[in-house]
Amino acid sequence: MKRLKMIEKILDAGVIAVIRSESKEKAIQVVEAVKRGGIRGIELTMTVPGAVDIIKELCEANTDHELIIGAGTVLDTETAAACIRAGADFIVSPSLNPEVLKLCNRYRVAVMPGVVTVRDAVEALEYGVEIIKVFPASLFGPGILSALKGPLPQANFMPTGGVTLDNIKNWVKAGAVAVGIGSELTKGAKTGDYELVEKTAAQFVERFQKAIAEERK
Repeated sequence: MKRLKMIEKILDAGVIAVIRSESKEKAIQVVEAVKRGGIRGIELTMTVPGAVDIIKELCEANTDHELIIGAGTVLDTETAAACIRAGADFIVSPSLNPEVLKLCNRYRVAVMPGVVTVRDAVEALEYGVEIIKVFPASLFGPGILSALKGPLPQANFMPTGGVTLDNIKNWVKAGAVAVGIGSELTKGAKTGDYELVEKTAAQFVERFQKAIAEERK
């Protein structure tokens, strides 16, 4: 049940903040900023120094379970297992690795592999993936979701990379059930402007929710 509830929480949150940083301190400050902005989904990538320890720290501090804390850029089973032990609510990979999918299934942890082809999307479905990450979405634009949804209307897709405040509506219209936002969300962190990160987070949440509401009319 935990995995199913986590999928529901991810879908309900809609916007997932993809956090990459050169230090633990900056990563945590970004997490705090996007949380203040209303984003509840956090994907801390393994490119952040000490990422597994940061995930553990964030999970231990998340006593009210307000945040959904996941691990991103997970390339192998060893890393996936370490993140799960640290308390990660979900695992995200940039590509489809069957062994990572099997490990996450074994421990009933939500997993979102990256795909850009129908073949990989079908394989993800066969491994029981509930939300499929489309990455790098910036190379294709919203049209890739329309193309994938053609033969696979039953699949749930989450584009990551290339989603902006200006085009988020188009991604939702094309079929996105959630979106992963990285540099477009956290660019303020480069100059230490965490108020900008917070403001941008609030704008993404507002525009995503508005787009979803319009599609449901």
